[in-house]
Amino acid sequence: MQELRFDDVAALRARVGEAFSPYGQAVEIAQERIQQFADVTLDHQWIHLDVARAQRESPLGATIAHGFLILSLLPALRQRPDLRIIGHGSVLNYGADKLRFLSPVPAGSQVKARCRIVAAEPKARGVLVSEEIEVAVVRPDGTVADKPALVYTMLLLYQP
Repeated sequence: MQELRFDDVAALRARVGEAFSPYGQAVEIAQERIQQFADVTLDHQWIHLDVARAQRESPLGATIAHGFLILSLLPALRQRPDLRIIGHGSVLNYGADKLRFLSPVPAGSQVKARCRIVAAEPKARGVLVSEEIEVAVVRPDGTVADKPALVYTMLLLYQP
């Protein structure tokens, strides 16, 4: 695993344009987790919660996770096995440049993510790193689906 200091902007920029990192650890998207998310967000649409109706009426034949549930799991999913940014005192979620939900995540499936740095910019209060994250559904054979479930450009402000 490579370690880069958060304030080494040249080294961070040198990683821009590289291929995605290897995938991190998978996280299971159990129906219970979907239910808990629905209760917190008050989003109780049948496609997420009504298993019998989803089996009858959904083209997938199953309930699906909320897109924002998958997004909310990024702190756990975006752990990179190939790179660690070090030397900072804190990291702030600075926002997003792009978010797309491209394919559904059926209940009971697993997801995992991979990342790549797309920009690094010095700021008065630290270094702003833009990271593109792809979340994929894991097939039963352990491979990932061809189309990602989610693509997100996350902005992270690393501070001393």
